[in-house]
Amino acid sequence: MKTESYLGKILSAKVYDVAIESPLDPAPALSRRLGNPLLLKREDKQPVFSFKLRGAYNKMASLPPEALARGVICASAGNHAQGVALAAQRLGARATIVMPVTTPRIKVAAVASRGAKVVLEGDSYHEAFLHAKRLARKERLAFVHPYDDPLVIAGQGTIGMEILRQHPHPIDAIFVPVGGGGLIAGIAAYVKRVAPRTRIVGVQPVDSAAMRESMREGRRVTLPHVNLFADGVAVRQVGRETLRLCRELVDEMVLVDTDEICAAIKDVFEDTRTVLEPAGAVSVAGAKRWVAKRRVKGRTLVAVASGANVNFDRLRFVSERAELGEHREAVLAVTLPERPGAYKQLCSLLGSRSVTEFNYRYAPGREAHVFLGVAVSGAEETRRLVAMLARHGIPAADLSDNEMAKLHGRHLVGGRARLEIPEALYRFEFPERPGALMNFLERMGTGWNISLFHYRNHGADVGRVLVGLQVPERDRTAFRGFLRDLGYDYADETRNPAYRFFLR
Repeated sequence: MKTESYLGKILSAKVYDVAIESPLDPAPALSRRLGNPLLLKREDKQPVFSFKLRGAYNKMASLPPEALARGVICASAGNHAQGVALAAQRLGARATIVMPVTTPRIKVAAVASRGAKVVLEGDSYHEAFLHAKRLARKERLAFVHPYDDPLVIAGQGTIGMEILRQHPHPIDAIFVPVGGGGLIAGIAAYVKRVAPRTRIVGVQPVDSAAMRESMREGRRVTLPHVNLFADGVAVRQVGRETLRLCRELVDEMVLVDTDEICAAIKDVFEDTRTVLEPAGAVSVAGAKRWVAKRRVKGRTLVAVASGANVNFDRLRFVSERAELGEHREAVLAVTLPERPGAYKQLCSLLGSRSVTEFNYRYAPGREAHVFLGVAVSGAEETRRLVAMLARHGIPAADLSDNEMAKLHGRHLVGGRARLEIPEALYRFEFPERPGALMNFLERMGTGWNISLFHYRNHGADVGRVLVGLQVPERDRTAFRGFLRDLGYDYADETRNPAYRFFLR
């Protein structure tokens, strides 16, 4: 479909039988901190707490009556599924939703409550998608794609139409979360025709950046792995049509990390008392990073808060990481001389700063290592604090960006072992579902001694495990083959400074 044709498709989109015109609300506290007025497009206010029902309903309401009568099918980890289920309920159609077995129960229950048939298949969206396509062919069902369909794109484009109508004054930039690209393609298709000077900025997690990489390469890139923390935008491959539109209409892409997303969730909560899902807060995190990089003031910015279907169990992890994402907490490995008065000296140097975490266990030797969390005003204060401690003879390493230290190390401080056989340390990720940890342990049954093991359920779609393994030198080749055949994503953490300070 020609790009210019989308304007008419958006203007005539059939979305308001099920969707509301979501509010465009100011975020006063965050605006003051940024020095730029920031408005939130509140798609979390939709009946299914996400923008996805717009595109799903527009597609399904446009199907021929005979196709609708046979029924529809889709693959989704949550929000698109709820949109299709609601649309089918409103249109009186039969809906089958294929969801990965890792999908949180709250999302499965929400889909089933609208009368849709839920089929759980595969550990990932990709596997669920392939199964849904097979069922569509077998049962002659209409497949409702979550993003790579002109009618779905046009339905999402009504958000851009509403933004410009709700804020008739110039908007400098609109920040949009990007997974497969349907939302940003639709918004850009409208905004660039009506207000071409408004910048369209896509935002993705740094470890789920399929659109950014595809735009760079000029072709669809398939990522080998995506982080499922922001599951609503965790897409390994973007759509053909969405990539074409994004290359033509999107001005730039911004990448954010997990801690920045957690900080953005907290920012929105403080302004609205609403808890966004991680994918819903990605755009806010991107706006903050964009402002910090460009050092602009007084610009009018809009961030699309795309959804609020958050798994409650995930809030513990979000709370832990929000302060780090805002650089309001520093995590340090502090080396103290093992002598009387050393702790008192450290506390006096910290002054009035609030200590958020202090982990230590005595170990024989001349030095003690302390895992220290301390409240700071920003990254620059962290750098000044580390330098000040060094001037007083107390070396400190900044671990604030060290994933292994934040996920595992802080819970294991003091657990040292004297081992005759060298220890290798690996961090693994595996699909989180009932029985997943036991399956992981069974597959780890190799005969090599497990000398360290840490697992904690973060309410996410992936389980994260830190494992120490004693592997004799003669077994190194076999061990490399074991890692290759295991089938899990992993990272070698043997040289990680947090391991050296606290565990080895």
